[in-house]
Amino acid sequence: QVQLVESGGGLVQAGGSLRLSCAASGRTFSSDAMGWFRQAPGKEREFVAAIMWSGGSTYYADSVKGRFTITRDNAKNTVYLQLISLNPEGTSVYYCATRNRGHIAATRAYKNWGQGTQVTVSS
Repeated sequence: QVQLVESGGGLVQAGGSLRLSCAASGRTFSSDAMGWFRQAPGKEREFVAAIMWSGGSTYYADSVKGRFTITRDNAKNTVYLQLISLNPEGTSVYYCATRNRGHIAATRAYKNWGQGTQVTVSS
């Protein structure tokens, strides 16, 4: 069992920045990557970014490429998402999750999810 706890969300004005954290505990050894997803009201959950535990290769959705950065601290089993140049499109609940199998950007590839952290971007 994997436990994931997101933090760092909040209210930010357009153009501002936030840093989200996801602390993992439990049996994380079964996963090869950690991902960030977001879900706005009335929309499907969508992929934002992912990072491999081994090697640190990163993957980004086109919508956030160049503005968001995913990083990791393997010793702390923690993954971060730096959000810069936020706009109202970024208003969502952001979730972190662990992947065991499947496409790196596919929601269904991730089996363990945190509770989410709310990011609200005002214009």
